[in-house]
Amino acid sequence: MAFTRATGKHRRPSRMHRTTARAAGVAALTTTGVLSTLAAAPALAAETPAPEDTGLTPVISIGDTVAAKIDAQAVAQQHAAEQKLAEQAARVKAAALAKKEREAKERAAREAERERLNAFVPPISGSYVSTGYKTGGSLWSSGSHTGIDFHAMTGTTVHAVGVGTVVETGWGGAYGNQIVIRMADGMYTQYGHLSSIGVTVGQQVTAGQQIGVSGATGNVTGPHLHFEARTSPDYGSDVDPVAYLRHHGVNV
Repeated sequence: MAFTRATGKHRRPSRMHRTTARAAGVAALTTTGVLSTLAAAPALAAETPAPEDTGLTPVISIGDTVAAKIDAQAVAQQHAAEQKLAEQAARVKAAALAKKEREAKERAAREAERERLNAFVPPISGSYVSTGYKTGGSLWSSGSHTGIDFHAMTGTTVHAVGVGTVVETGWGGAYGNQIVIRMADGMYTQYGHLSSIGVTVGQQVTAGQQIGVSGATGNVTGPHLHFEARTSPDYGSDVDPVAYLRHHGVNV
């Protein structure tokens, strides 16, 4: 006998109620023979169960050709990276070498310039000092010789003793035709009694360059070259020219 329950506020039937109702239905089907008919019918195919979720990532197999292509691509990328690093290293090395060579050239140029500036020669090649510095006598208005005289016949080549700039040329009274040069070291040199002048004011000269020709102009007793070393371009600032030349490696 089936029991029913008032739904009241449409409450869902309890599990016990649903079980009782189901049992009643089965009994009714058995009584009418329906259950036996169902038993004789072919069995229903069961649904295919879903694969169990294991949480593991499935592994996909790839062919040898694809794997070979991937390997070749990786090797090519590695080779390209190594080639790039090698090129960068070569550029860095080349730049360092170029810098080193440039610095070496600059040092060599500075050394050559230093040697050029410090190079000195005698004003008259193969000559000698015929009258020394501070020699006394009535021939000089100051009472003594303000320079040194180099023995030289008229027409002998006169050289600049070192690198400098011509600051004065022309007639110098008792000195006759003269040239005054400001040297690279800040000192001045003077060349007197010239028969000919071969430079102009403002001209740059180097050691050994011809600047004139010796003679016997001015207050002289014969041809020679009067040479002075000075601290200024003016008369009266003379220093020992022999010591000055020797300081620069020239023995006279």
